[in-house]
Amino acid sequence: MAVMDNHELGGQHLSEHIEELRLTDVHAYYGESHALHGIDMTVYRGELVTLLGRNGSGRTTTLRAIMGLIGHRTGSIHIKGEEVIGMAPHKIAHLGVGYCPEERGIFASLSVEENLMLPPQVCAGGMSVAEIYEMFPNLAERRKSQGTLLSGGEQQMLAMARILRTGANILLLDEITEGLAPVIVDTLGEVLITLKQRGYTVVLVEQNFRFAAPLADRHLIMDHGHIATTVLKDELEEKAHVFEEYLSV
Repeated sequence: MAVMDNHELGGQHLSEHIEELRLTDVHAYYGESHALHGIDMTVYRGELVTLLGRNGSGRTTTLRAIMGLIGHRTGSIHIKGEEVIGMAPHKIAHLGVGYCPEERGIFASLSVEENLMLPPQVCAGGMSVAEIYEMFPNLAERRKSQGTLLSGGEQQMLAMARILRTGANILLLDEITEGLAPVIVDTLGEVLITLKQRGYTVVLVEQNFRFAAPLADRHLIMDHGHIATTVLKDELEEKAHVFEEYLSV
């Protein structure tokens, strides 16, 4: 466990900051391609941290490296104090890590409820189906609908809900708002606020800065496979030029 002072975490007034995730000098490779160039980041329990950057900056690769989904990684990745750099993805999941990839992976032939009943509980504290329906009323209404009949927004809710069923409390979310209607985006924002309040830890890869800005405690801005700079939630206005520099097309 590590403790960090309030100043370093943007003025959060918590009694202590428990380290959930720490990457130290992490490099990752796709074949001969060197994708991550020494990632250093720490995320604390109950934090929501965004990974921002242009396409190809290494944001999704960072999530995949944490989850053990990249064959060749070097450096150190600690989850809840345990080194996982050589650990298989299913064992990493058992530490309470849930990964929601951009492609969602809904089982199209199964109903919403069957999709929710499918994931095993990998650690204690997984939400019940009733709790899921309370958090995602849209899914309750569509509980008997096949995956193929769901809208993109409903599929995204279902993908997140399945992770919460497993008991995961560190959530790695990749582009969850992409292509979704504003009303669904608002709902997902409300869900993330609720999860933060319950002590979940979230690392969010996101292009929609308007969505991410009010939710995140810190924004880690990536560029060419490394973290170029960090912006705290109370620095958004004074560091607007940083977002312009690294995020504008």
